[in-house]
Amino acid sequence: MRNGERHQRIAYLGPEASFTYLATKSLFPNEELEAFSTIPECIEAVSEEKVDLAVVPLENTIEGTVTLTIDYLYHEADLYIVGDCLSKIQQHLMVHKNQKENWQSIEEIYSHPHALAQCHKYLYYRFSSVPLQRYSSTSAAAKLVSENPDRCIAAIGNVSSAEKYDLEIVQKNIHDFQFNHTRFLVLSKSNTRLPVDHSEGKAKTTLMITLPVNVSGALHQVLSVFAWRKLDLSKIESRPLKTGLGEYFFIMDVHADENGAMMKGAMEELAALGCNVKSLGTYYTYLTRE
Repeated sequence: MRNGERHQRIAYLGPEASFTYLATKSLFPNEELEAFSTIPECIEAVSEEKVDLAVVPLENTIEGTVTLTIDYLYHEADLYIVGDCLSKIQQHLMVHKNQKENWQSIEEIYSHPHALAQCHKYLYYRFSSVPLQRYSSTSAAAKLVSENPDRCIAAIGNVSSAEKYDLEIVQKNIHDFQFNHTRFLVLSKSNTRLPVDHSEGKAKTTLMITLPVNVSGALHQVLSVFAWRKLDLSKIESRPLKTGLGEYFFIMDVHADENGAMMKGAMEELAALGCNVKSLGTYYTYLTRE
């Protein structure tokens, strides 16, 4: 996925071997990838034009939305979604090879908060008395374990992390549910689109909508705008506006092209209802290689 001959610079939530890295590498195998430690740093890198694109996690089938991503896009950044991708997530328990005989006496377990939550049942029944330490990413946790060969600590992450940091996987597939996927967004400062090639081929538009104040039935009216036009909503979620209790904005994914006649009519009607609408763009969904 390249625009012309110049290699694009792609930011991702690192370090290398994280789930975001694997998704980014699958989407952009020939581009220059640059790791950042946090989601806001990835987003700011695009905003400040230090990179061309950024890949960040949005939601997981088990743990739901990564609220930091949504909130930062609404409150802090003016970016567009130019593509999204779905990746299968498999979580494994890994230790330093020096500790592979002692792994049942693990003293601490490190991973990203979502990974820890995805393995809640396993951790509860197998390591209920072991402290769980939240870390910036699964691969960063694996790196920490690799740098502490004398400590009997573990990380939760993917096979790539174990291989990258030469760790021993002592328990495979410890996530609670087998259908575990994460959705990643590709962000750009320009309202463009990745090529439709290799995608699912169906256009999707993400909207952020703020309802008019003190209008009864406002949400019902908004949903009706899409319903009578037979525009399919695949997601609707509320997030705090951070201006007061009970004040929210809504994120909606619409299976339609924002340039289509029905969508243009919907946007006009939403404006007429007094809604503040921000489109994050129209894009296509890709499945990453496992």
